Amino acid sequence: MDEAEKKVKEPAFSRKEEYGFVKSPRLYVEEKKMETTAALDSKLVEEFVGVCHGNFARVKELLMLEPALVNAAWDWGGGDFETALGAASHMGNKAIANFLLEHGARIDLFAAAMLGKLEIVKAALSLFPDAVDISGPHGIPLIDHAEAGGEEAKEVLEFLNSL
Repeated sequence: MDEAEKKVKEPAFSRKEEYGFVKSPRLYVEEKKMETTAALDSKLVEEFVGVCHGNFARVKELLMLEPALVNAAWDWGGGDFETALGAASHMGNKAIANFLLEHGARIDLFAAAMLGKLEIVKAALSLFPDAVDISGPHGIPLIDHAEAGGEEAKEVLEFLNSL
């Protein structure tokens, strides 16, 4: 292999020594195995997801107690999984949803709809148009999340109604 071929086949940079990545930093593949940690207490997860429907004070208390709860999900049965953000989103609870996002919750299409994030909703649906028919937690449709967002989500609601 000559020098020109080598440059094409090899990554332009490799920071394995600096960052511990296997290939390039963009891949974020850690060389070390992930550390195993104990699962979150299921009663705590159930309570946290439950209070994220509307008890902001308790949300703050529990998240201070266990920050990993921010992305925990509860299975209400039959595969009806709900995250804390999902709970706040279908209830239209912007204060809790924004608090969770500020603390590392992973935004999803349903939260984006409720929060009036039209650009996110349009981008997702342009790539995955059938996602408009996917139900969120408890079988609640995407359009209901936009309705729960009130005035701030009016443009998202109008967009979804136009489809």
